[in-house]
Order: sequence, then C-alpha cells, then structure tokens
Amino acid sequence: MIWARKLVSGFGPEVVVGVGGYASGPVLRTAVAMKIPALIQEQNSFPGITNRMLAGKVQKICVAYKGMEKYFPKEKLVLTGNPIRQDLAGLSGKRPEAFLHFGLAENKITILVIGGSLGAGTINQSVMQCIIRGNSVGSQQWLWQCGKYYFEKIRKDLTAAGISSERVDIKLHAFIDRMDLAYSAADLVISRAGAIAISELCAAGKPVILIPSPNVSEDHQTKNALALVERKAAIMIRDNEAKEKLGSSITGLINDTALQEELKRNIRTMAVTDAADRIASEVLGLIRTVKS
Repeated sequence: MIWARKLVSGFGPEVVVGVGGYASGPVLRTAVAMKIPALIQEQNSFPGITNRMLAGKVQKICVAYKGMEKYFPKEKLVLTGNPIRQDLAGLSGKRPEAFLHFGLAENKITILVIGGSLGAGTINQSVMQCIIRGNSVGSQQWLWQCGKYYFEKIRKDLTAAGISSERVDIKLHAFIDRMDLAYSAADLVISRAGAIAISELCAAGKPVILIPSPNVSEDHQTKNALALVERKAAIMIRDNEAKEKLGSSITGLINDTALQEELKRNIRTMAVTDAADRIASEVLGLIRTVKS
C-alpha cells in the first residue's frame, strides 16, 4: 500500500478508475482513503474478486450486462457496455470489400474462427477435425485466425492430412487486423467468450458458437457465454466437448435459418457501440460533482 499511496499522491488525480485485476485493488483503496472519487468498470457478467471488494467503496460501477445488482449495490450501477473498436459499429455495406480483401467467394457460407490474437488450441484442433472430416466441402469456406503460435503447426498438420493450406476455401491467418471486414464477411462466427470479444460479437450481430476458455480466473468466459445463451443470443459448446460437437453444431446451425435469425436478432439487442463515451461521461461527471 505504501507504493500505491506514493503513486496516487505523486500523480494527484481528480478521479481514479479501476477495471479489475489485483493491481488495481491497492490503488483504488488508497484513492478512496484519500477521499478521491473512484469508479470501477466490470467487463464480465460475473465480477472478479477485486471489483467485488471495491464495490462498496467507489461512487460508480460501470457494467456491461443487465442484472448486475446481484453482485453490486444497485444505486451505483450504470449500464455502459464495454469499449470496442469503432470500426465495428458500422459494418453495413462492407461485405463486398470484405470478400475482396480476404479472397473469399461470395456464393459460399463463410465461417469466421477467432480464438484471440494468440489463438486457442482447442478451437484450432476442433476446426482442423471439421476440415479433415469434410465439413468445409461444397458451400462452406473458412476464414481462420489461428494465432501466431499455432500458424506453422497448423499448416504442417493440414499438409500431413493431405489438405493444402492454400486451398481456396481455407483462408488461414496468424492474425487478422481488419476485424471489421472479417465480421462483415462472416455468416457464422466461432469464438472464445472473453468480455471484449463478446461485446464485439454483439455489435457484429452474427450467429455465434462460443467455446469458452476454461483457463481463466473464476471461469469468467463460461459465465459470459451463458449470459448470451440465456437470452437465446448464442450457442455454447464447452471446451472439453468442442472436438466432438463443433462439426455437428455448425451443420445444424447452417441448416436452420430460423435459428440463425433468432440468434442474430437477440445478440443485436445486447450491442452497445458507444461504451467508451458512456464511461467517459461517468468519469467526468464524478469530477464535476467534486468541483461543484
């Protein structure tokens, strides 16, 4: 706590913002003790221990999901959503550009696979099984961000399975920097269930199959995914079942246009595209309250 007091005293903030994590705990506690206004942002549908401990001490709590009064004082809650890349807020009209950018066929169903910038082992292995079993034959094509740590291995594994990584229906990328175009091209998305990923998926408004990572604190990703599943806004497959179930889940969803429309309609109702502005407004509001 000594270093936290030195940090806060030396910087002299008018307001302090915490976004969870153990490092923010001492700083926020110190700020509150020094009578400095404080705000926390909770990105997940189930709050982390640091934010739960700080909730009673701060003035405002910005959240991304409804129903968070189960964990926080209701009078402090503000539904702001999570900040996302602004180019995801306006995907309309980008689809032709997206097909051209990635070299995709416009007459095929595009399955977008994203496991985070570093990739996700289980998702990659499950997609590999789908391709080997022939799930991409015919009317489907894959836009696959596999992560830089997996890229070379996947290319070798595809070759070993007699499948060229240069096949026209497999667009393998270590990393995709134009996610606005990736979402625009997608007819179906397979993704992990991190807080920011969920917020981006809501903005994109596409049918999504979530495979939560089991390797996160307090199983946050599963809880995030369930928040969508309970609203009939996504399909969830548990990590340890993905290799077995992903292929049939993709086929079932592609063949069920009514379900696709239901998922798209419901996930769009959860989208917040101006979260950064909302959070900033709350922060500035705390400063004005103190100065008035």
